Amino acid sequence: MLEQVAEGFALFLTFQNVFLVIFGVTIGIIIGAIPGLTPSMAIALALPISFVLPVVPSLAFLMGVYKGGVYGGSISAILVRSPGTPEAAATMFDGYPLAQQGKAGKALKMAVYASVMGDTFSDLVLIFSAGALATLALKAGPVEYFSLLLLSLTIIGSASGKNILKGLITAVLGLMMGFVGVDPLQGTERFVFGSMELSAGLGFLPLLIGLFAVSEVIVQAEKKVVESSRETSTSLKKSDDPADNRVSWVEMKGCLKTIFRSSVIGTVIGAMPGVGATAAAFLGYGAAQRASKTPEKFGTGCLEGVAAAEAANNAVCGSNLIPLLTLGVPGSLTAAILVGAFLIQGLPIGPLIFEHHGPVIYGLYISLLFANFVNFTVAHVMIRIALKVIYVSKDTLFPIIMITCVIGSFAWNNTLFDVKIMFIFGVIGYFMRKLEFPVTPFLIAFILGPMAEVALREAMVIHKGDVTVFVTHPISLVCLILTVLSVVLISYRQIRGT
Repeated sequence: MLEQVAEGFALFLTFQNVFLVIFGVTIGIIIGAIPGLTPSMAIALALPISFVLPVVPSLAFLMGVYKGGVYGGSISAILVRSPGTPEAAATMFDGYPLAQQGKAGKALKMAVYASVMGDTFSDLVLIFSAGALATLALKAGPVEYFSLLLLSLTIIGSASGKNILKGLITAVLGLMMGFVGVDPLQGTERFVFGSMELSAGLGFLPLLIGLFAVSEVIVQAEKKVVESSRETSTSLKKSDDPADNRVSWVEMKGCLKTIFRSSVIGTVIGAMPGVGATAAAFLGYGAAQRASKTPEKFGTGCLEGVAAAEAANNAVCGSNLIPLLTLGVPGSLTAAILVGAFLIQGLPIGPLIFEHHGPVIYGLYISLLFANFVNFTVAHVMIRIALKVIYVSKDTLFPIIMITCVIGSFAWNNTLFDVKIMFIFGVIGYFMRKLEFPVTPFLIAFILGPMAEVALREAMVIHKGDVTVFVTHPISLVCLILTVLSVVLISYRQIRGT
């Protein structure tokens, strides 16, 4: 084994590989920060590099793009209220309010720290316990998935703010929107009204961009008209206090438990095929909110919320490779694209890769850890550039944001229909904000609701309608107990607050 590790170091430690990781992470961060351009899209476009480069350099570059892209989504989520990637949706809930308070630098740096720590934790788990975690992940079926997602949906109660009725109304609306399209099990159309475009469902990123970014542009345009001000103001509050642009040790120490918890959640979720980083971010965010002594601060600019979401979604990066390398099962779209890179290089997917290509795997491991260091370094440079957004006037910034949103929405499926969806939900988001209906429950229900539906129906089909399986499976039972406790706690806090 030590001999293979040494060979792995020899394979990776070349100027070409180091340069490719740095270049890949940089490109990934830039792409991730642009709304609509996802890490999966970037990896798919970069995949042909595997035809011209050896295996370790090509994989190092692709993983650099992936890791940089997942973090990069937090930049636009924090600064312009438009997540660059779906994984950064939960980061926006507290990141943008912090930026509005003049603490954009603090939020961006916490996102870096949490991302790198979560990613490194996941990589170490991949390196030292891939086989064991893959076996555990395979034991989790639709029963466990449904109970876990049901627990996650209880975040809606906390995210509803003081008016839980309005939160439930928007959550139901989110569930209805999530069910638009073709039934995933029976293939029948639901809520499509004869539209071919709707049969594919509502695009998540166009909807997300519309609800948050476009609605914000409309709100700012309204303020400009109502105030009739000729003064050119900046888009975000500027702070001259150095403490607002850094994370103090006290703040970091207060978030360490949250980062560790979210890292564990993200790592486990990443090892489960089909769940993904977006769900991991919401699970980590919800767990942090439930564990907090001041859950009411979440969504108003809580640094812990940024740490929870970013540690969870980045922790998926390493563990995402666990089912791929150990079992030959791609656990996500990104992992499925990476299968192409392995096949192009003539590498077998599954347990045989460790036996016949051990040095290559260890070279990949080293590149993963090095990419985290590069991500930490390059991200700090990008933050300095990104913070210039604060000094850009609204009159200049928001038209640029609108153009970027249109391009990003179109790039989702290369169709103008998604641009229409973006504008429609931009108007819906505007009226929801004017009428004080919380947007967060809508988004949570839209993402997690359909996933829970599929898990529930699959469980019922497999177990022939026997609902007792949800309490006879230990993992499911624990999740259900936590769900009941969470609902009781939220109800108690709502009653006490009235």
